[in-house]
Amino acid sequence: MAVKESRPWAVMSSYNKINGTYTSESTDLLTTVLRKDWGYKGFVMTDWFAGKDPVEQMKAGNDLIMPGSSKKSYLIKLAVEGGRLEEKILDRNIKNILQIVVQTPEFKKYQNSDQPDLKAHAMVARKAAADGMILLKNKERALPINKNKKIALFGNTQIETIKGGTGSGDVNAAYTLSIAEGLKEAGYQINQELLSKYKTYIDTLRLQEPYKIKPNPWGEDFGKLVPVIPEKPLQGNDITSASKETDFGIIVIGRNSGEAEDRKVVKGDYLLSDAEQDMISRVTTEYHNQGKKVAVILNIGGPIEVASWRNQVDSILLAWLPGQEAGNAVADVVSGKVNPSGKLTTTFPVKYSDVPSAANFPGTPAANPAKVIYQEDIYVGYRYFTTFGVKPAYEFGYGLSYTDFDIRDVEVNKGKKFKGKLTISAIVENTGSIPGREVVQVYVSSPDGKLEKPAVELRAFAKTKVLKPNQRQLLHFNLNAKDLASFDEEKSAWVLEKGTYTVKVGASSENIKGSATFTVDHDMIVQKVSDVLKSKVGFKRLTKQ
Repeated sequence: MAVKESRPWAVMSSYNKINGTYTSESTDLLTTVLRKDWGYKGFVMTDWFAGKDPVEQMKAGNDLIMPGSSKKSYLIKLAVEGGRLEEKILDRNIKNILQIVVQTPEFKKYQNSDQPDLKAHAMVARKAAADGMILLKNKERALPINKNKKIALFGNTQIETIKGGTGSGDVNAAYTLSIAEGLKEAGYQINQELLSKYKTYIDTLRLQEPYKIKPNPWGEDFGKLVPVIPEKPLQGNDITSASKETDFGIIVIGRNSGEAEDRKVVKGDYLLSDAEQDMISRVTTEYHNQGKKVAVILNIGGPIEVASWRNQVDSILLAWLPGQEAGNAVADVVSGKVNPSGKLTTTFPVKYSDVPSAANFPGTPAANPAKVIYQEDIYVGYRYFTTFGVKPAYEFGYGLSYTDFDIRDVEVNKGKKFKGKLTISAIVENTGSIPGREVVQVYVSSPDGKLEKPAVELRAFAKTKVLKPNQRQLLHFNLNAKDLASFDEEKSAWVLEKGTYTVKVGASSENIKGSATFTVDHDMIVQKVSDVLKSKVGFKRLTKQ
């Protein structure tokens, strides 16, 4: 979809091997699949320092080697002179690059102003961040918080708010507005005594080894190395004093990850640290004893364990890594200026061992993994959890709102007979008391014929406009045969098998509001593809049979 529909100018080959061959040296992948099957017209570059043999990279269709070196250029030159590499291969690769270069604004002498509208860009960043936040829990409508309420903030990340991922996932933003700063700018009264203690604690440790922030040896473009500071130990009087002087407690939990910072199933990463667990327990106990509420804001880049502590708090807002306008975006949602409408694009498991890849990842040998066999096969993410009845902490597609929605009147057109195209419709109504948006999700349960299928698969989705209380919107979703097909390895083709299909429309993969059926009278070969990249290793795949 990314290649065929968006037609990108450049594609990057990855570091890893498939069937023992580096992706940047694989003709099957970069030429047969990418260019022949997918119709790619741009150029291909390596990830930095990826692959081993520059001559094989040229043959495979990897046009540009990054960052390149005089040694690799010399090896390519020797290969041409020795007859190992045809010069026409280089001509082809250079042409792939140049046909993109001539389309660029730079080549066309575009006169840039060097005066971008940074304020307008910041507003876009702020809106995108707020729209993507997900309300995981909201007991007794604890959120939003009235601006008249006094707030106490707990957790280091209220100050050192994480805007984006590590390595290439980072950008050099002009600023990052912290959660504490954003709430203050929104007009909330923040407990200054507690805030000051956190600032002093963080500033003191940042001057000491090993917590000094150091430049990345790869250069500033790859961000800075930011060692994680241990969560500030809370004294008993810190919590007692803050809880008596404020109306609402907010705990901020932070996690960063990305390039060179893989996730680990340890305390302080996927699991909360002992200090974080203690902070949640003691803060909620103190506030609840006074009849006051506590929310947790998750400033994280991926799932963490939530089942052990979520019942202690009143609300959980998943803010992700919300960019330079982080604090303002969080404040927009916390205050109710923005009604949260984000949905989970991943599953939060109850425990890591529930994840289907947990048994075979990160691979073998354990000391330095070099091989991974993807035994989970088609059962990735929610497809596994739903098919095998494994209850997640929060399922794929999950996300609450400050209002309520009803999804009904699900219909399939064309007299329930599939003839190549299908239109599904559903009505969404805001049944709550404030305006909001809902993401309506269309899942399909396919019949098991020759090919095994997951219990459900997401086939379409759409977000409504802002609906006022009692306002309705009719949504339409168009599907074709390719949208519904499954891959047949023996035929090397996408196939739509005959049988009865059930359309399930709802607010998440587990929260289905309505369904309808249609039938396919005969098997259809939707698309033939090249028969390449078959596994050279026999292994037992996960199956529901």
